[in-house]
Amino acid sequence: MDELQALIDPPSGLAMLHGYLRDLSAYDVDGPVPEVAVISNQVRSIAENLLHLARKDKLSIRQLYQTLAAGNGCRVLIGTPAGVVDDLQHWFESGAADGFNICPATLPQGIDDLAELVIPEMRRRGLFRTEYEGTTLRENLGLKRVAFGA
Repeated sequence: MDELQALIDPPSGLAMLHGYLRDLSAYDVDGPVPEVAVISNQVRSIAENLLHLARKDKLSIRQLYQTLAAGNGCRVLIGTPAGVVDDLQHWFESGAADGFNICPATLPQGIDDLAELVIPEMRRRGLFRTEYEGTTLRENLGLKRVAFGA
């Protein structure tokens, strides 16, 4: 993860932040995130969350755009397959989530790692199906069959 973060070109990182926090290119990327006005109501909550995170964790501009790049401001899991599954299992079993959208940092390797390392660990724990029950997507989602026509 550190290697991927180091590859982020500062102008690209600043461009990611620009849509939420305005142009920060006049500031040192290794300095603190300045006080800025939020651009618009459409991104207000994201911008406010980013600013809150920067203040709480005392992030530099670089660290803030690295955080944004890693997971678009969402949770990022880094670790062994067992550690990742421990975290997912905890969230699932405590009712904090009923499913997950997985967005690997690299493609196609991230998908391969998920399929070859994480999914087998989830199956060992009974957290991921080993086969489908139905023959259609509706059946596998537990939805009733829709009758068309009369």
